[in-house]
Amino acid sequence: MTTLTLISYTIYIIFTLSVTIWVGNTLYKKGRTFLMEAFHNDEEKAGSVNHLLRVGFYLLNIGFLLLFLSTGKMPDSIIGMIEQLSTKIGFALLFLGGMHFFNMFNFNNMRKKARLNHSS
Repeated sequence: MTTLTLISYTIYIIFTLSVTIWVGNTLYKKGRTFLMEAFHNDEEKAGSVNHLLRVGFYLLNIGFLLLFLSTGKMPDSIIGMIEQLSTKIGFALLFLGGMHFFNMFNFNNMRKKARLNHSS
């Protein structure tokens, strides 16, 4: 393994895990409001579902990020390393963004369903 590969892996892991944790914590904190409404202010249910969603989010995203780590050829120059990192981090961010919107879609559906059931 070359030094550039080791540097590239280190940057990739630190950056993508940091962003994943930040997005996961943001969803956990801000999604609570949607879940409280969806579960008619039942704090225990909303908290449990919120925690399970966060665990699933981390497992799925960290698993993807780690599997994606070894894709591509080994960088043979600093420019090659930067290009490879930008591609890998770009895909990782697109995946995280997709997961974020998937979670938001589900939060919103839970909230709409709760409103319909509550008004009936």
